[in-house]
Amino acid sequence: MNTTPMSPAARRRRRILLPLVFLALAVIAAFAVQQSLAVASAPSSASISGAGALGEVTEADGAIRDGGQPSVFDDASPAVEGLRPDLLAALRSAATDARADGVEFWVNSGWRSQALQAQLLREAVVTYGSEEEAARWVAKPETSSHVTGEAVDIGPLRALDWLAQHGANYGLCQTYSNESWHYELRPEAIEAGCPQSYADPTEDPRLQ
Repeated sequence: MNTTPMSPAARRRRRILLPLVFLALAVIAAFAVQQSLAVASAPSSASISGAGALGEVTEADGAIRDGGQPSVFDDASPAVEGLRPDLLAALRSAATDARADGVEFWVNSGWRSQALQAQLLREAVVTYGSEEEAARWVAKPETSSHVTGEAVDIGPLRALDWLAQHGANYGLCQTYSNESWHYELRPEAIEAGCPQSYADPTEDPRLQ
């Protein structure tokens, strides 16, 4: 066992280095906390599409609970079964090909009843502080493309990456720039590519 005492120079280096090490660890920890808070507070398809606590609405209204996201092949889920047949067919065709790349499609939100859409809008007003800001994320029941079965919110992130690259080949296009998960069917995209996304739902003339 080496019991040689530390030299004065070594002790000085130790006194200098130890505070620097602790400072570096504190900076790393603070950055990690900041990143976690940023992720937790960012809008997501789950937080604005009814995957959380929903009160009186049920699965029959298209509600999807946390951790219960069905696949696009789940005929037992009203959120999936209620989608328009042409949109569902395009989704299943894309999902079948995506599986070859090891990618699975989840439905974070699909068809919704008017009751579910109305509740989501009420929750969005509380979350975002005003009807004007809520309208950037949740449409009214009378205009929502989810209520008509013409829109679907897809996850997880790998599925969104896959759709961003290949979705147009199936006519599947991201409708809003602020909602990377919201896809609708645009059959003309197969030949011409997807149209420019609206910045958010407030720019969509169909919702006015």
